[in-house]
Amino acid sequence: ASRFILACEALEGTKEAPVIEAFHTLFRARGLPKAIRSDNGVPFASPNGLYNLSKLSVWWLRLGIAIERIKPGHPQQNGRHERMHLTLKQETTRPASANPLQQQVRFDDFVSEYNTERPHEGLDMATPAEVYTPSARIYEGLPEIDYPFHDREVLITACGRICMHRKKINISTVLAGQRVGIKEVDDGIWLVTFMHYDLGYIDLEQRTLQTINNPFGANV
Repeated sequence: ASRFILACEALEGTKEAPVIEAFHTLFRARGLPKAIRSDNGVPFASPNGLYNLSKLSVWWLRLGIAIERIKPGHPQQNGRHERMHLTLKQETTRPASANPLQQQVRFDDFVSEYNTERPHEGLDMATPAEVYTPSARIYEGLPEIDYPFHDREVLITACGRICMHRKKINISTVLAGQRVGIKEVDDGIWLVTFMHYDLGYIDLEQRTLQTINNPFGANV
């Protein structure tokens, strides 16, 4: 890893919309990563979402970015990032600036110095900017997804449901607007798949989604 800081944004909270917009800007400038490692907090994960997914992490998945979640209470699994984050807070937020604009200036100054002026032992005393290369995966918006091996596709409603045989089954609002594939695997039992991730089985009699092993669990 180059330890290069791609971006540092002064946001006023953890709402997903401004975070997604910040990632839009970042991906356009730097390309798409193969994976993103994060903790299990908002907005990277949602305690109420299916498999703790959030709208942000669902968007990452749609872009072909794998989710790597550290185990709760194990920050050492993202040790280099946590060490950088500690240095960032010590040098730019203690005390914090009076407003987001002033705080952003301090963040930008820190990032510039960290990337271009500070050598790292782990990089053979090179600076992050000297070893960083942008991703070759260009951001071109959301790719189409289809389900050729399923019986049909269905759209998850704004309420987080799918409608089958005049029955409404709750899936998750974090997947609202997404298309999933469904396939009947037994009488009245349907497998539900998002992209190449199996989400669980719908029992039409019980009108429920029965979850399976978490395909997005801690995998670091």
